[in-house]
Amino acid sequence: MKIAMMTNNYKPFVGGVPVSVERLTEGLRERGHEVCVFAPEYKGYEDVYGEDVVRYHSSNRKLKNGMAFPGIWDSRLKEEFEWREFDLIHVHHPMLIGNVAVHLSRTYQIPLVYTYHTRYEEYLHYIDWFSSKGYGRQKCMKVCKRLLPYYMNSYMRKCDLVLAPSVGMRKYIESQEVETPVRVLPTGLDDSAYKEEKEKSGEIRNQILSEKKYLFCTMSRLEKEKNLYFLLRCIQSLKKRMGEEFRFMIVGGGDERNELETYARELGIEEVTVFVGEVPNQEVKHYLFASDSFLFASKSETQGIVLSEAMAAGLPVVAVSACGVDDIVKNGRNGFLTEEKEEEFASRIEELVQNKVKYEKMKEEARKTAWNYQMSYITTEAETYYRMLLERERSVVKYENETRKKKNPVSSVLHLFKAS
Repeated sequence: MKIAMMTNNYKPFVGGVPVSVERLTEGLRERGHEVCVFAPEYKGYEDVYGEDVVRYHSSNRKLKNGMAFPGIWDSRLKEEFEWREFDLIHVHHPMLIGNVAVHLSRTYQIPLVYTYHTRYEEYLHYIDWFSSKGYGRQKCMKVCKRLLPYYMNSYMRKCDLVLAPSVGMRKYIESQEVETPVRVLPTGLDDSAYKEEKEKSGEIRNQILSEKKYLFCTMSRLEKEKNLYFLLRCIQSLKKRMGEEFRFMIVGGGDERNELETYARELGIEEVTVFVGEVPNQEVKHYLFASDSFLFASKSETQGIVLSEAMAAGLPVVAVSACGVDDIVKNGRNGFLTEEKEEEFASRIEELVQNKVKYEKMKEEARKTAWNYQMSYITTEAETYYRMLLERERSVVKYENETRKKKNPVSSVLHLFKAS
C-alpha cells in the first residue's frame, strides 16, 4: 500500500503524536508498505537521509508549547499527490492539515483515516489569545470548549474510519453519536523498549538515588494539564510517611518547570525531587529501568504512551483514574488507580514498595500488559483496517461501475465493519 501520513507536528517536536506517527510509519515500512509523512518545517532541523518526509511550510509563530504553526496550504502537497498515487490518507489532526487531508481525499477519491489523539478542549490555553486573562477572552474560550465537540463530530463524518488510541477514547467518541466506524489502535512499542541496558540504567540509578532506597519516576511535558502540582503534593504526603528514603525523578521539559521547582521548594520536597529535563526518546527507557515505580497524575490523556513504556520496563504504576489511563492500569494487578486525593495516592505508593510480594507480582503483570503493545502487533492491526477500507472501495467501484464519489461513505463502511 501507498500511505500518506499527515500531521501538524512531528520530530523534532517532543510529544505523543509525533511518537505515534513515527512508530506507526516505521512499523508499516518494515512490512513493505510505502509511507510518506507530511509534516511541518522546523527551522534548523533536517531529516535523516533516506527518510520519506515531505516538509510543508510552517509559520514563524509557534504555540506556547513550542509546536510549529503549520501553513494551511503548500503546493508541494498537491505536487506529491499528483505523482505518488496514494491508496489512502491517515491524518492525525482534525484542523489545519486535517482540512487539507479532507480536500485531498475527495480530490483523489481515496479513503481518509483519522486518529483522535487529543481532547482539544483541554489544550485551548496554548493559543496566546485565549491565554490572556481578559474576561471576554475567557468567556470566549468557554464557548469554544462547548462548540469543539460539534466540530469534531462534523469532521469525523467526513472520514471513512476513526481510530481511537484507547478503549476509553472509543467510548468517548461513540458517546457523541458519531456515525463513522470507530476502532481502537494504540501507539505501539518497538522491541528495544523491553530490553534493559543495565550499565546505563544502573548509572542513572546510582547518580540520582545515591544511598537512598527507592526511586520513583514520572515522564511528562511540564505543562498545566499534566497535573504535576498535584503530584508534587502527593510527594509531600509521601515524605511525611516515609521520610527521605526515596527520590522522585521528573523527566521532561516545558513552560512550567520554573514554577514547579518553586512549588517543590515551598512544599519542602526539593531534597527528594529531581528535575532531569528533556531526554531523547531513545534514552527514555534507561530512566524507566532505573526506577522502582512510575507515577502518573494527568487526566487529559487519550492513551498515556508513557504508561506502556513504563510497564515494558517492568514498572508498576500508581495513577489517577482517568480516560486513557484506566485502559492500561488495572487496579491491584499491574498498579494502583486512585482518586485525585493526595493522601490516597501517597498511601498507594508506600503500599506498593513495602509489600514485596505484591510488588513482584505487579512487576510481572506490568510486563505482561506491555507485551500487548508490541509495534508488530499494532502495525498488523492498522494494516488490517487499511485493507478493509480498500476492499470496500473496490467493491463499491465494481458495484456502481463508476468512480466513487465521496458524498456519504458512512453506510457502506458500516456494512463492512458489521460483516467483520
